[in-house]
Amino acid sequence: MSQLPSQPQSPPPVGVQTSTMAIVSLIAGIVSWFMVPVLGAIVAVITGNMAKKEIRASAGLLTGDGMATAGLVLGWIQLGLTVIGICVVLVFLALGISVPLMCLPFVNEWSVLLGG
Repeated sequence: MSQLPSQPQSPPPVGVQTSTMAIVSLIAGIVSWFMVPVLGAIVAVITGNMAKKEIRASAGLLTGDGMATAGLVLGWIQLGLTVIGICVVLVFLALGISVPLMCLPFVNEWSVLLGG
C-alpha cells in the first residue's frame, strides 16, 4: 500500500463567534427594564463596554457589536430614568409634598369613574 506524500495540515477554519460579553450586556439591559432596574443597568453598561473593547481587540474574530451597543443603550436609558425619578422624588420631598398626595387632584375623577 502506498502512502500519499505528507502534506502540511492547515488548521481548521475558525468560525466567527459572538462575544459572550455582548450577549450578557443585551440580556442585562433587557432584564433591567423588568426585574432589577439599577443592578441590571449597571451590569449592562459595564459588560457592554467590555464587549466593545473585546470585539475591537479580536481583529474580526468576534461579532456582537450591535448587541453590545443595544445593551449599553438600554442600560444608560434605565440609569438616566432612575436618576430623573430620584430627583423628582427629592424635589417633592424638599417642597414638602408627600408623594402619595400628588394623586389628590385626581380623587374626584376616580370617584366618578368608580361610581362612588
